[in-house]
Amino acid sequence: MKKLLFSLLVAASSVVYAGGEAITVYKDANCGCCEGWVEHLRESGYKVNAINSEDMSAVKKRLGVPEKLASCHTGVAEASGQVIEGHVPAAAVAKLIAQPKVKGVSAPGMPLNAPGMGKLDGTLVTVDFSGKAFSKD
Repeated sequence: MKKLLFSLLVAASSVVYAGGEAITVYKDANCGCCEGWVEHLRESGYKVNAINSEDMSAVKKRLGVPEKLASCHTGVAEASGQVIEGHVPAAAVAKLIAQPKVKGVSAPGMPLNAPGMGKLDGTLVTVDFSGKAFSKD
């Protein structure tokens, strides 16, 4: 019973922490993994506005995503302008938002152990835009 209560409290706190933060996600209309990541964010309490784009490279360039850190979709935290590139877990998004000096984070490429791609296994490393490790989920 205590474990169940603890689990419920942890789950509720992550949703409360997201607090309905608004995130705009630019994605390709035909990409299923992008939809999976959008759903992951929504389940974590974020308000997501998904926008289909036919020119994701222009979006990434405009938002300052380093080429070597690119993935298939790009999100922007509306309140801070911080950039979320690729399959970044919701916990790392929350950490990013709590650190406004960090411009953006990325889960580069198409990692199979990331939200929208597969199950988190504790080994996914998210990096900031300088390439430095930011979180491990």
